[in-house]
Amino acid sequence: MEKLRIIFMGTPEFAVGILDTIIKNNYEVVGVITAADKPAGRGQKIKYSAVKEYAIANNLTLLQPTNLKDEDFLAELEALNANLQIVVAFRMLPKVVWEMPSLGTFNLHASLLPNYRGAAPINWAIINGETKTGVTTFFIDDKIDTGAMILNSKIAIEPEENAGQLHDRLMHLGSTTVIDTLKVIESGNVSTTIQEDNDDIKTAYKLNKENCKIDWTKSGAEINNLIRGLSPYPASWCFLKDQNEELNIKIYEAKLISEPHSYETGKLISNKKEIKIAIKDGFIQLLSLQFPGKKRMLASELLNGVSFSDVAKVY
Repeated sequence: MEKLRIIFMGTPEFAVGILDTIIKNNYEVVGVITAADKPAGRGQKIKYSAVKEYAIANNLTLLQPTNLKDEDFLAELEALNANLQIVVAFRMLPKVVWEMPSLGTFNLHASLLPNYRGAAPINWAIINGETKTGVTTFFIDDKIDTGAMILNSKIAIEPEENAGQLHDRLMHLGSTTVIDTLKVIESGNVSTTIQEDNDDIKTAYKLNKENCKIDWTKSGAEINNLIRGLSPYPASWCFLKDQNEELNIKIYEAKLISEPHSYETGKLISNKKEIKIAIKDGFIQLLSLQFPGKKRMLASELLNGVSFSDVAKVY
């Protein structure tokens, strides 16, 4: 049984949960690679990635290359003498990097591949109304999320679950799946499954302003799934118009009410306790939202200081 010497590559909080589990299971992590520091927020202060903060706190060897093909970086990587690399929510690797270790480089992806290859698998599973998802480990090849699969684990998506809640559950599921994958590789008995391609495969497109905007002409289920699938980050949004004022608002939490009505689609109906939007098959009740320049708040809190006219609508 070959002793594993691991290099871990990742950037966000999701990757930290996996790295922490690897360390706590007494595997040797000889180096951690994460994104370069970048300024963030209004003050443009330099922000460390979640993985960098973890690596510093745990005295792990840390590399932050801006160019993965840079000769100095490749020399440093080789000097770490790893025989396995693990990638979780990092970036596409050049061949010279992923084929370097003798046991290969595997990735943990937060979907049941081949479905939801791409940047935002957790969000799109909810947006598309899936009732189950999971995680997959696979050996990296020269395309995105297409390599030979090692293991996968399934999980049910709860009816009211949002992307943040599913993210945390998948992080725990991913941690155990990575450990199981390490045991299989360590034993030398890895068997893989080639991903099949067909026209029905769903893609986890990168999220942008356009695909995060609510289309109020869609069904209540589709609207509710979009809100859940984008909460708490980056959040669904729409325009709210009331008389001469037009605002760009974010919606974090909502409730679907299926009942007939004669209101025009997009009409905002409110009283001192609740805000509802009329849609074709009922109402979307807004539970948590954010106005420009304000913090996120409950609809009931917002209504303490804001009232809407009879002509208020969203689009």
